[in-house]
Amino acid sequence: MLRMTVNTEEYIQIGDDIRIVFLGGSRNHTKVMLDVPKEINIVRSRALENHAASEADREQIARYHAAPELEEKYRKKKIVINDTAKAASR
Repeated sequence: MLRMTVNTEEYIQIGDDIRIVFLGGSRNHTKVMLDVPKEINIVRSRALENHAASEADREQIARYHAAPELEEKYRKKKIVINDTAKAASR
């Protein structure tokens, strides 16, 4: 599994004919555009889970989760002003 950070409108090229473009999003949602040949099937994980015939089939579907909180050295420092915490911009 490869994990990377990309900026908005950057893309990942897979082989000669597959491109995944990152369009942005919010903390919990990411918008992507897939440029893939019509011969390749693309299915969302939620659709696979909803159409699994049995619980055993549902358990065999690979699941990926967001990484836990970042280590302290990678977090933005917080400044407390009037009892509210605000992230310091770097």
